[in-house]
Amino acid sequence: MVAISRIAMKVLIVCTNHDTYPAKTFKTGLWLNELTHFYDLMAKRRIFMDFVSPLGGNVPVDERSLDLKDECNARYWEDAAFRQKLQSSLKPSDVDPGEYRLIYFAGGHGAMWDFTDNAELQNIARAIYERNGMVTAVAHGVSALLNIKLSDGSLLIRDKYVTGYSNVEEALVSFVSEVPFYLEEKLKEQGAHYTKAMIPFVEFIEMDERLITGQNSHSARKVASKALEELFEK
Repeated sequence: MVAISRIAMKVLIVCTNHDTYPAKTFKTGLWLNELTHFYDLMAKRRIFMDFVSPLGGNVPVDERSLDLKDECNARYWEDAAFRQKLQSSLKPSDVDPGEYRLIYFAGGHGAMWDFTDNAELQNIARAIYERNGMVTAVAHGVSALLNIKLSDGSLLIRDKYVTGYSNVEEALVSFVSEVPFYLEEKLKEQGAHYTKAMIPFVEFIEMDERLITGQNSHSARKVASKALEELFEK
């Protein structure tokens, strides 16, 4: 990929608005470190980032992910400007895909409900990809990629190597009865070549040309690192 001027670089980060489970009483939403770990590496390269969500406005954060012993989480959670961006995300209709070189779908279980069939987000991702940009996602955020079609009608992920939250990981966190589908199975059904780490919950990413995916929340930083390498060093 041709190196891009840092001055011109903009990244679009997609977060969920969905915060409820069918049966569990506690709330879901964005998994915080899937945002902060990615954001931190991009910020260190002085890249401008916008937040967008399916409905715009406030992005709910899964309370189970508020690990403030994680220095990166704590630093951004206590940053008023960062919190304001989370509370006032753009709507898809506010976004001009031509402004962005990369789109990143952050996860959290909420993404499984409002990413998968969102035509506006699919159109944005397709436009970025077809302008030689990058599509990236992590954990349940990978569900956004399931139904993205390119201009020729083919699925973006068909015959591509991807990863995402695995069946085993879903079972180990006891959410099998709550989620609308198994992400691993859906990726395979859509013709993707799904790969994963041998051990659950360890850092693992997959890259296929301009598509980068991370298996779980521990993989967000590595997704960002690989994306930066591709954007600036190739």
